[in-house]
Amino acid sequence: MAPPPLPGPLAHLAPLLSHYGYWAVGVLVFVEDFGVPAPGETILIAAGVYAGAGQLNIVAVAAIAFAAAVIGDNVGYLIGRVGGRAFVHRCGRYVFLTPQRFHSAEEFFTRHGGKIVTVARFVEGLRQANGIIAGTTGMHWRRFLAFNALGAALWVGLWATLAYVAGSHITVIYEEIHRYQLYALIALGVLVAAFVVRHLLRRRRER
Repeated sequence: MAPPPLPGPLAHLAPLLSHYGYWAVGVLVFVEDFGVPAPGETILIAAGVYAGAGQLNIVAVAAIAFAAAVIGDNVGYLIGRVGGRAFVHRCGRYVFLTPQRFHSAEEFFTRHGGKIVTVARFVEGLRQANGIIAGTTGMHWRRFLAFNALGAALWVGLWATLAYVAGSHITVIYEEIHRYQLYALIALGVLVAAFVVRHLLRRRRER
């Protein structure tokens, strides 16, 4: 059976999953977790959809994503611990981690303490810099590992489960999308128009 077509932004990942399968999941999740701009979360969702449609094993997808996430963040931790802020500031720009972005993320991290390691995985930007910041701020490695593993388990569990359920009903979902896509586009157009009008009225009042 051919794999199902993936919707929207997931579609460009179909060739990766078709050719590399679990390797694509492991590599992209791994490199995203120490700062490389890669679609780790998106590939996890796409792989979950494929698994729900019978193309991959969901247990294998979840296990590989969990291991890659934990190992990737620990590489980030090592980078931050050994290289320090100077290294991050010097090399971060190559992975779009500018000094300003890093400083903001580090302040947020320091303010909320160890618990942020668990929830950081669900926040774009913090997910990529999580391990590096833990290293530069001197968090104890065992404490970081515990919070990080918990966050990885929750993150993988949530997205893999939701995507797997969606993949299991992919035919019904596509039928519903095609049935209501016109209404959805109309609603989106009305919403955009409302925002534009609101913006124009606000500018007029300010003048």
